[in-house]
Amino acid sequence: MRPIIEFCLSNLASGTQKAMEELEKDPNLDIIEYGCLSNCGNCALEPFALVNGEYVSGETNDELVENIYAFIEENPM
Repeated sequence: MRPIIEFCLSNLASGTQKAMEELEKDPNLDIIEYGCLSNCGNCALEPFALVNGEYVSGETNDELVENIYAFIEENPM
């Protein structure tokens, strides 16, 4: 089973689109977009995604991608 990375459409519009596009290049990940992930307070503050249902964030898109891969490595399925 591949890790599932979920992005909020509002957060994508705020800048995480580049992080999602980078992750979509990895055939070992399932990337899903949702209209809302119910993390509105955090969504307004920082780039984030849900990785297998867990909140992962970063100060920049590059850091978000790094943190997602680190989370996956530390939490194998």
